[in-house]
Amino acid sequence: MSATLAVAAAQAKTKTSNYARIYWPFVVPAGLLVFAIIIAPWVFTLIMSVHEWKVGEDPAFVGLENYIRLFNDSRFQWAILRTVYFTTLAVLFPMVLGIAAAVCFHKNFPFRGLARTIFILPMMATPVAVALVWTMMFHPQLGVLNYLLTSIGLPASEWSYNAVSVIPTLVLVETWQWTPLVMLIVLGGLASLPQDPYEAAKLDGASSWQMFRHITLPLVWPHIIVALVIRTIDALKAFDTIFVISNGGPGTASETLNIFLYQTAFAYYNMGYASAITVVFFILIMLVSLVLFSARQKTTFQ
Repeated sequence: MSATLAVAAAQAKTKTSNYARIYWPFVVPAGLLVFAIIIAPWVFTLIMSVHEWKVGEDPAFVGLENYIRLFNDSRFQWAILRTVYFTTLAVLFPMVLGIAAAVCFHKNFPFRGLARTIFILPMMATPVAVALVWTMMFHPQLGVLNYLLTSIGLPASEWSYNAVSVIPTLVLVETWQWTPLVMLIVLGGLASLPQDPYEAAKLDGASSWQMFRHITLPLVWPHIIVALVIRTIDALKAFDTIFVISNGGPGTASETLNIFLYQTAFAYYNMGYASAITVVFFILIMLVSLVLFSARQKTTFQ
């Protein structure tokens, strides 16, 4: 019996050794690629975040001075507040409209496929191209939006040229482009729902709202959380639309963390300080992502 076990153990060891020889030639190139593309740049960023380094000068080690300066920088603090403000609006509106659109497009009606195709077209365009088109539409004198407003008797708006309205204006563009993404995710959840609960609810005399509130929403809630996670991370790191339409202006009225980071690195060439901003921004995104993924795992709809 012991001899049989010894033979089996030897065979298992040989098999594992063979697997290892086959396994490593595939793993090592992938590991090197991940190190070169992801790990090495982050290590370099961490190193530079504790140095004072401006382009054209030699780096000088300053320890945590960049981080201390960062949290005493009012411009950085305002950039965080604007990022939170922009992200909140840029997530809220696409989520609400995307869920509503998914419910509508889930129903059977003539030319439903064509309507769905038209609805998702904004998502297919590149953010820079979208921003350029909307920039022309937002022009106070020549833009088509003010022409439409004045033609129906409403006052013209300054849109992205006003410090008060610039962030809501940017949110309008984000909502127009990314509501279809939320719709597609939630629509996929709706398509997988069982029909038995709805048939039972109809027999009990439940209204459409009651079926949506007590059946549809709880069942599709995991898909909504997925859409919320994707949309939140995307809104936090939004750059293209803001940079093209307002470039952080007027003044610094729409200067989010991404724009502040860009200005610090490529307008003032302060790479050490910009690296510290990058590290803090990465930590912020990671914390938000962990909270949302935790909600995805633990939260149930009440």
